[in-house]
Amino acid sequence: MAQASAAEPDTESGWREFGPLGLTPILDAALDEFRESGFHGATVRQIARRVGMTVPALYYHHENKEGLLVALLELGTGEVAWRVRAAAREAQGNPREQFVSVIEAVVLHMAYRFRLAVIDSEMRYLSPSNRRRYGARRKTVENVLTEVIETGSADGTFRIADAAETSRALLGMCQSVARWYHPDGPLSPEDLAARYVDITLMAVGAHPRLRR
Repeated sequence: MAQASAAEPDTESGWREFGPLGLTPILDAALDEFRESGFHGATVRQIARRVGMTVPALYYHHENKEGLLVALLELGTGEVAWRVRAAAREAQGNPREQFVSVIEAVVLHMAYRFRLAVIDSEMRYLSPSNRRRYGARRKTVENVLTEVIETGSADGTFRIADAAETSRALLGMCQSVARWYHPDGPLSPEDLAARYVDITLMAVGAHPRLRR
C-alpha cells in the first residue's frame, strides 16, 4: 500500500533543508489522533472520520491501527537517520565538526518535525517484532553519534568516560525537544539547535565558547 516516504537529498547540505512532511491524508489524520489521544486511546473509526472515509476503505490502505503507527514511526526514524548520516559525512575527518553537525541535525529534526517525533514514545504499544525492527532503525542515530564521540575521545577532542552512555544521554536530551517545542515560540529551530550544540559540546568537554 502507498505510504509517505522520506527521500534522501541530492547533496550533503540537504540535511538542513525541511520541506513539507508529505504525509498521506490517512497518515496525517492518524498522526493527529495519536498525538491527541495516544495510541491506546485512538480508534480506527475516529481516524477514518477525520479523513472522511469509511473504516473498510481505511483498512484497504493500512492493515490495522498498529500498521498506521508503524508507518509514522518508520517515516520519522528514516528521515532523522539519513539527516544524521549526511551530517556526519559532510564533516568527515573532523570529530568536533561531525559532532556539531550531528547534534544540529537531530535538534533540527525534532523541532521541524515535532508533530511526528513526539509519537516516538508510543512505540511501547508495538508488537515485539515491530518493536525490534523499529528499535534497530532507531539505533542507527545512536550508533553514528557514538562513533563520532569515540573518534573524538581517542584523539583528545572530547573528554568523556563512556562514549555509548554519553551518546544515549545527549540524544535523550535532544529528543525531548519534540515534547515541548512550538513553532510560535521565541526560538527558531536553528537558534535552538545552536544552543543545544553549545550545551552538548560542554557535556563532552569541548568548551564551545572558547573554540567554536
